[in-house]
Amino acid sequence: MNVDQLQRLFTAPLFPLGRQNLSLLWILEVLLLLLAVSLAARWLKRLLAGRVLLWFALSEGRREALATLASLALAALGYVVVAQGMGLDFGALAVIFGALGVGVGFGLQELTRNLSSGLTLLMEGKLKVGDLIEFGSTGGFIREISIRSTVIRTFQGAEIVVPNSAITSGPVKNLSYFSRDGRVDVAVTVAHGSDALAVTEVLLEAALAEPTVLPDPPPKVLLHGLGERGLQFELWVWTSAIHAGVSLRSSLNYAIDHGLRERGIDLAGTLQQIQLLSPGRSAEQQAPMAPDRPPLRGALPDHPCFNGLDPRGLRELVGSGARRSVPAGTVLIRQGEAGRAFHLVLSGAVDAIHETERVSRRLFTFAAGEFFGELPLLLQVPYPTTMIATQDTTLFVVPSGSFRSLLASRPEFADTVAREVARRNDVLSSYEGCLRQRGLLDDADLSHPLQWFREKLRRVLTGQSSVVPAGQAAARIEQIETPQSRVDP
Repeated sequence: MNVDQLQRLFTAPLFPLGRQNLSLLWILEVLLLLLAVSLAARWLKRLLAGRVLLWFALSEGRREALATLASLALAALGYVVVAQGMGLDFGALAVIFGALGVGVGFGLQELTRNLSSGLTLLMEGKLKVGDLIEFGSTGGFIREISIRSTVIRTFQGAEIVVPNSAITSGPVKNLSYFSRDGRVDVAVTVAHGSDALAVTEVLLEAALAEPTVLPDPPPKVLLHGLGERGLQFELWVWTSAIHAGVSLRSSLNYAIDHGLRERGIDLAGTLQQIQLLSPGRSAEQQAPMAPDRPPLRGALPDHPCFNGLDPRGLRELVGSGARRSVPAGTVLIRQGEAGRAFHLVLSGAVDAIHETERVSRRLFTFAAGEFFGELPLLLQVPYPTTMIATQDTTLFVVPSGSFRSLLASRPEFADTVAREVARRNDVLSSYEGCLRQRGLLDDADLSHPLQWFREKLRRVLTGQSSVVPAGQAAARIEQIETPQSRVDP
């Protein structure tokens, strides 16, 4: 076959389309032009989403949507230009596409719905790549959002492709909408006759022992009801790693089971022993209790900070923190770390050690009946010393959120804290450099430490609108600063 024959093969008319006679060469030219337009549209999308739109600080979803729309517009315009440039009659094409439009429309209506849903997802930005979501019975991270579908990677490692219309037409729980913080609930039902405060102590001890549990908002224990099976409790904890909520719930269950067994508290439905009581003795008096772990309700009211607690105040106090027993030599807080909790020393002793590159020097000791950690929490400053237990020590640990609530609800406790801080000049001196650096202390404040700390305390209490109404907070501040309490430390 020579060149002339080959040329006639490619240029010979195959069939007419309107005014244009289609040939093999014409079809190849059209295909190459359409391919060039498609590649140009794809290149434009990558350029806009990856570079140009980054200058406008748009979210990833909006960048993807705008880039997609721009590429589709370029492709549509390019296809029209190619068709007109190649001599196609749009009147003839309209007849053809009109005939096919009805049938194709019914067949592609689901695809059209998915495309519009994909643009909605990308433009709104309510769901983004990397978000942790729960959709129906599926939970996992969004790996990709395209025009037609969304890819979800489950905790089991599988990837599920979900049509966009299914996501936009149903409720989706986005656990990462504002942050990765979330609440994990653990339900516990114990047998009738169990000590409710002891159960509360067990639940809070388990919560505060977990490093991923946030101190603010603090863990909370609720007694939901007195059901037929037993006392129904629920533990609420907040964590910054909600994606690991299943592991956290498992760890809490293990710790709660150990704590209940340690105190002889039975879960509802477990086998109960029938025990004959001796005359004149109640069930509570004969209830087993480890000799080295007396109930908190007996230890806390004797602490100087909580003299004269009524039953309701005692219940609120036990529900605000948890007991922690540490052996001698345990490092509780490192120098320079942020404060996460308020510590009451129930027994033992804790040394405050100032560390430098060359030496470590003990500044002071907190013995039974004393407390520490209030200044880092209230003034938002790091610890200037390392806190080490010098003996086998038992602490009552109150997380930061509960500590602020405790100050707002018990003015006598707030006054005790203020007086103790003003009295301990050695402790204030250890914080002096850090406080001066942050502009929180000057020479005039050192001459009146009680007045200075009460002013800082006032600011904390007035910021507790989420805990108590502003009017009640103001009344409590006035109660703290009554003339009877204004004596020099």
